[in-house]
Amino acid sequence: MSTSIRSNRSNGSSYKIQRGDTLSALAVRFKTSVKELARINNIANPDLIYAGANLRLPGSSGKAGGYSGKDTFDSGSSGGGARRSGGASGGGNVGGTGGVAPNGATPAMQRLADAGRRAALSMGGYNSQGLCATGVSRAIQNAFGFKVWGNGNQIDDNLPRDKFKQVNMSLEEALKIPGLVLTWEKTSSRLGSIYGHTAITTGDGRSSVSDFIEQNTTNNGRSGFKVFMPII
Repeated sequence: MSTSIRSNRSNGSSYKIQRGDTLSALAVRFKTSVKELARINNIANPDLIYAGANLRLPGSSGKAGGYSGKDTFDSGSSGGGARRSGGASGGGNVGGTGGVAPNGATPAMQRLADAGRRAALSMGGYNSQGLCATGVSRAIQNAFGFKVWGNGNQIDDNLPRDKFKQVNMSLEEALKIPGLVLTWEKTSSRLGSIYGHTAITTGDGRSSVSDFIEQNTTNNGRSGFKVFMPII
């Protein structure tokens, strides 16, 4: 089973299903729902799709073709708070994981987003404690019952590939989906340049959580961005 869909491409308004794809994961990627994909493709069993088959996508413009490879997302100025590990800045209130989450978000993703927010509130609240990997690891353990070790730029290598799948999307797209794990190899802070940064999306289009709640998550000063989705 492939652990990344980085090489996959949609063709116009259709997509060639790859080995390891699931309809729920594709619904998240193409910003639609499992029900809609099943409807327009006459799929009787959404849990059963076949590699090599062409999957019709909603609409005809082809705009749902996934991440273009460019990421210019900048949500603007950040709120107050510390800027420490991961170069993250504090922020204001986050309204849970409801936000603008797509219909394709799985129960596991919602569970991880909820666990991430609880971990952040119990650790730093709205101020970074320099323990982003601890917050993410705690959330994963609370949501799924296992622990992932490593610092901010090591967690991506330590996520079990039978439970997480790397997906190719921009930060702007990822922030609209709850329960995705974000990692950066380096950030602009001293500690972030050594240990990187990691966080979990809340689904409100701007916030992420680790050892604290970061209201305006951007790629500013950060490099080596990756996204991982639970497939539990």
